[in-house]
Amino acid sequence: MADKFPMTPQCLERLKEEFKKLKEIDRPANSKAIEIARAHGDLSENADYSAAKEEQGMIEARIRELEIKIALAEVIDPLTLGGDRVVFGATVTIEDTDNGENNTYAIVGEDESDIKKGLLAVTAPVARALIGREIGDTVQVRTPKGMREFEIADIQFKAINT
Repeated sequence: MADKFPMTPQCLERLKEEFKKLKEIDRPANSKAIEIARAHGDLSENADYSAAKEEQGMIEARIRELEIKIALAEVIDPLTLGGDRVVFGATVTIEDTDNGENNTYAIVGEDESDIKKGLLAVTAPVARALIGREIGDTVQVRTPKGMREFEIADIQFKAINT
């Protein structure tokens, strides 16, 4: 397990909202569903009861996971960062040296990554290769398409929409 979970302030807020919803809405609704299913009699052949118990397990597991992530959150606000090296929270433009194609990614926590939105998890191979590098540096990364080389074209520290 990680010592800390790096995340943006927006991600922490979203996790707290999900935690609150699970505890205050989903958990009580699930308890009621279990109670209703129990009233239907024979639990061994009761599909509603089995489904509700399975959902209860998933809700409780997610609550425990969120408790840990919130407690161990290392909140990093990209707006307070600066410098000339790639770090968590940086928005990095990279150029594929093979085809000249540019892509821009914000390096974020695992719970907020979404490659389609340009949000790259800090644990992703490309992000790991970029961390600590500067504009003009090239990195080689093993991707699903094979070995790729990228040059860092720009580094910015700005608000990230997760």
